[in-house]
Amino acid sequence: MNKCELSGIVPEIIGIDHGWSYIKTANDVFMSGVKEISTEPAFYDDVLEYKGKFYKIGTCRMEVKKNKVGSPEYYYLTIAAVAKELKRRGKNEAKIVIAAGLPASRYGDEKSNFRNYLMQNTEVYFKYEDESFHVLFDKAFVYPQCYPAVIDKLPMLGNKAVVVDIGSWTIDIVPIINRKPDESGVSSIPQGIITCMRAINKECMRQYGEQIDETEMTNYIITHKTMLPESYQKIMDSEFRRFCRMIMGSLREEQISLTTTPIIFVGGGAVLMKNFSDSVLCQYSFNTDVRANAIGYETLARLALLKGGKN
Repeated sequence: MNKCELSGIVPEIIGIDHGWSYIKTANDVFMSGVKEISTEPAFYDDVLEYKGKFYKIGTCRMEVKKNKVGSPEYYYLTIAAVAKELKRRGKNEAKIVIAAGLPASRYGDEKSNFRNYLMQNTEVYFKYEDESFHVLFDKAFVYPQCYPAVIDKLPMLGNKAVVVDIGSWTIDIVPIINRKPDESGVSSIPQGIITCMRAINKECMRQYGEQIDETEMTNYIITHKTMLPESYQKIMDSEFRRFCRMIMGSLREEQISLTTTPIIFVGGGAVLMKNFSDSVLCQYSFNTDVRANAIGYETLARLALLKGGKN
């Protein structure tokens, strides 16, 4: 199809959660890593070809930076996420509406720049895993993360609840009053799971002169199983529990009652809280699907389009 033909078709809404450790869509999760390949690769698994260059996607996470719009890597990750979703939908050409998010506390300051970053090109030709794609980026909706992860559960919430989104780099706290986010009570703590993993490796280096790979720690969070020596397992247990206590302490500092307020933990850290917290009470719930924000973004974008397409 040419650009004119693409512009006339029904758009594909693709939700993307641009995490510092993992990129999440409604159907995929992959590590947020980009490495340029200097020559044409022998194998094309997870390889993006864009503007004559090749990039390996997902081998290891990138270093955390001040923001995601200051370098091209998150744009390449966006294109890769679009390709993965289109392949699942059996399409190589499409008009795209991107639905993405930002930490709630930085949403107002960064929304415009992030939207412009995602929409820097209207028409894009590229290859992913040696398969050609042609997309027309029609719109980009940007939402505060955390609230979208529970949008499907709103009918079941009472007059007040608190959603805690434990991500790689930040912990977002969003009060829900009468099933709507209370923006006046939003807060963000810059001590996500990456900082906990750094503390683990700092202690491992101090005691044994070795570090644990982050993927091994992630697997341990999920399965509570590891082939590592017991001494390393004890360090992980200790630091993960300390991390959970820090989160509960932060909620107390926000004047949130831990015994009377329903708290919903979402994001990658929801599994960590469920498996390692010392204070899991009956009014706490856990959405352990790391794709929850991306799925919620798609729902919100779909509603926005029905109402005229404004964000």
